[in-house]
Amino acid sequence: MRSLTKSAALALVLAATGCSDPVDKAAKARIFSPEDPPKVVASAKQKLPPEDVADNPQVSRRILGMDAAEVTERLGPHFFQSTLSYEWAGPNGNNPVKLTETRSFRAGPGGVNGDFHGILENSRDQGLEVMRVQGQVFARNRYGPYRQRLRDRGMAERTRTELTGAIRDFDSLFQGRIKLTPAGTVTHEGRTAWKYAVSLGPALEGVTAQKMPAAFAPRSGADETTKRRANFFTHRLPRSLEGEVLVDAQTSVVLKARLDGRIGVPQEKTTEAAELRMTLESSLTEIGKDPKLQPPQDFLPDADKPQGIADALDHFGIPRGKPGDSPATPGAAPAGGPSKPDEEPEDEGEGT
Repeated sequence: MRSLTKSAALALVLAATGCSDPVDKAAKARIFSPEDPPKVVASAKQKLPPEDVADNPQVSRRILGMDAAEVTERLGPHFFQSTLSYEWAGPNGNNPVKLTETRSFRAGPGGVNGDFHGILENSRDQGLEVMRVQGQVFARNRYGPYRQRLRDRGMAERTRTELTGAIRDFDSLFQGRIKLTPAGTVTHEGRTAWKYAVSLGPALEGVTAQKMPAAFAPRSGADETTKRRANFFTHRLPRSLEGEVLVDAQTSVVLKARLDGRIGVPQEKTTEAAELRMTLESSLTEIGKDPKLQPPQDFLPDADKPQGIADALDHFGIPRGKPGDSPATPGAAPAGGPSKPDEEPEDEGEGT
């Protein structure tokens, strides 16, 4: 009986000692503490007074570059659409090249983890489409069928960010020189919004370009087109910028934007002068309306590799190898005979 009493007393002493250890207490606090919310959710709770946009560069950069996930957290379901136009011109405006790009994005309820449907199209008949519904991701190119993406690896989130980042891309290309001047308040989609006039601000002081690693180049050197693009990006100089931006008074989300600007390369920086004109029209509508997105009725299953390669082998009568099979003898007729001359490979339209 005495030994049992000593054992119980010793256990109580050890328990008291363990609980008083600050290291143990800190460890238990970390283990049993509630999980931190995602970074996007925390960012959406940050106050960004729209009236400070003109006077506080940090607030204006946050608002102009706000991610789609954060916009959904702040605003709820909505429909976003933007049209970007590019026009490149050589010396004296000769040989202009134009491209128009349309981006649309429909967000459902659920915030950062909610459903969405995004489409990208351009005037050269190219594009892609990505949707996430009930946790399932589907993607396709402009004319191909949907393919389910079971191994998404963040592709849907990256596409969502790119589709809705038109203003951020515009601001980056103009070296962060978008200047916003207050112009009163207006109403957009029944919501009060702060209106700002856009102009070209002064070059940012104390901001140095991020040093990037040297780009890989072929042994014979980069082609002339690549050299012109790299030279333009390195020596670009914003020349003019105008437009307007509407910022929601309640959530600090950009509800509408119109931008028109020109970028050029100084003559002394290049042997071939060039100028780029960019225009942007974007708007955010259907705020708070659940789009009730549904998965596509017909879609291809996820695949380890594009089936187009295997279909091409079938078309030319090359047998598909199986694990353990030895290579076919050169010159031997393929198993099953050659394919018919008029047989066409089935186009499965592999998506993005």
